[in-house]
Amino acid sequence: MNYLAHTFLSYSDEQIVGNILGDFIKNKNRYDYPEGIQQGITLHRAIDAFTDVHPKVLEAKKVFQPIVRLYSGAFVDVVFDYFLANDKNVKSDKEWRDFTAHVYQVLNNHEEILPENFRKILPRMEKDNWLYNYRFDWGMEYSITNVLNKAKYLNNTIPVYGFFQHNKDFLRKCYDEFFPELKDFCDKFNENF
Repeated sequence: MNYLAHTFLSYSDEQIVGNILGDFIKNKNRYDYPEGIQQGITLHRAIDAFTDVHPKVLEAKKVFQPIVRLYSGAFVDVVFDYFLANDKNVKSDKEWRDFTAHVYQVLNNHEEILPENFRKILPRMEKDNWLYNYRFDWGMEYSITNVLNKAKYLNNTIPVYGFFQHNKDFLRKCYDEFFPELKDFCDKFNENF
């Protein structure tokens, strides 16, 4: 899952910070942070491990594997954030707008402990409202282009967005079957903290 899902699946403001930082710090460095942020980092790792082996995620990856091979998981993560942002069973449009504004506020309130590599991203993330704009097709195209531009071994002209559009119904079904199970997993995982 990508940024939106990781923040949504957090159970406190500190977990939001840790869940975002999971991709920006080495695992051994998680102990440099307060306990609540460590919990978020641990939750981030658990979400990734659950997601990586889930049958519906593996099915969704097959859509992108012919054109991006090993990077297919990164594109599924972004695509599933699109479906989450549009999932009326989770939050309304206004609730997503309020939630994403809260996430930016939480991250900015913890700026002094954010790693430098994420501190550079946060102003762009907030200015372009990445989290909220996952809900729009143009936001999805923007996110897919960002992943392509960051990928070392991919040509940024690969038509990933076209594959997403062509397979949207199938990918939505994969998300619909996967996400409730991920949410249940996170609820149970959090009960053990």
